[in-house]
Amino acid sequence: MSANETHAGHQPPTATYDSAFLKACRREPVPHTPVWFMRQAGRSLPEYRKVREGIAMLDSCMRPDLVAEITLQPVRRHDVDAAIYFSDIVVPLKAIGVELDIKPGLGPVVERPFRTREDLARLRDLTPEDVSYVTEAIGLLTRELGATPLIGFAGAPFTLASYLVEGGPSRTYENAKAMMYGDPELWADLLDRLAAITSAFLKVQIEAGASAVQLFDSWAGALAPADYRRSVLPASAKVFEAVAGYGVPRIHFGVGTGELLGLLGEAGADVVGVDWRVPLDEAARRVGPGKALQGNLDPTVLFASREAVEAKTREVLDAAAGLEGHVFNLGHGVMPATDPDALTRLVAYVHERTAR
Repeated sequence: MSANETHAGHQPPTATYDSAFLKACRREPVPHTPVWFMRQAGRSLPEYRKVREGIAMLDSCMRPDLVAEITLQPVRRHDVDAAIYFSDIVVPLKAIGVELDIKPGLGPVVERPFRTREDLARLRDLTPEDVSYVTEAIGLLTRELGATPLIGFAGAPFTLASYLVEGGPSRTYENAKAMMYGDPELWADLLDRLAAITSAFLKVQIEAGASAVQLFDSWAGALAPADYRRSVLPASAKVFEAVAGYGVPRIHFGVGTGELLGLLGEAGADVVGVDWRVPLDEAARRVGPGKALQGNLDPTVLFASREAVEAKTREVLDAAAGLEGHVFNLGHGVMPATDPDALTRLVAYVHERTAR
């Protein structure tokens, strides 16, 4: 099925079709380079900290009114060209009954890590009813956003599997890699189950009105290219293929993935996210033709002077000058201590400097 055909009669949102963000994703001429930031809705904003006060992370992801408010906050404040749905990568796992929690300052922690074939039985199919709050929240958001696109959000199978097998965040991924190398059949079956759950979660978001989707493979940079190709790419490709027929752009991002950029595109993405370690012109060479790129200002630059931020931004824009399509973003998420005004100024600067 080609990206131009629509899934079961689903029509991509028309209000957002001619937005700068979607045009850049489709590699069409844009009025200015579009900008959004990973983690733009979050701890860097005082209004976010205020509405989240006393509410656990997973609880906040399941309250449509709160999800809508948090998602809209950076759009109002920064004038970014796209909103990203406020969620967490473990939300679909929680929705199907996996016992986990998000510990402040640590991240997702799984009560009983996955280590055996019997554990696969704990991963049932995700239904739209499991995440009805997502459908409701996106309905609220699309009405409010109008012509501003909403990006759907999900974690990729490898990163989800790593959390499940490790039991929480890891620097070495020794348990996940031990399963991948030592029991490749179990590993493949685990990633297939997660691909099906992730696909279902993205479909809910698209059918509710998301204009694009981003698959976060946050930990894929821990892998050698040969291991990624053999043990991870097939599952990610299944996710991208599952949503191909909806006609919405598909973005793929991981951290430390300079050696994997071509493979990230090969998995089926229309847009490849690039962290700050590889200049965009070099990233384009690695990815090859036919893909837009997203990125890639180092998030720590925002702690420097205004002049330094603008100088580094010009470097990113200059490296992107010959790209088929470019969405300006950071090379990773907004850091919690970032001055929100620095982000607002950055959006204005990119818009002004790239006005056609």
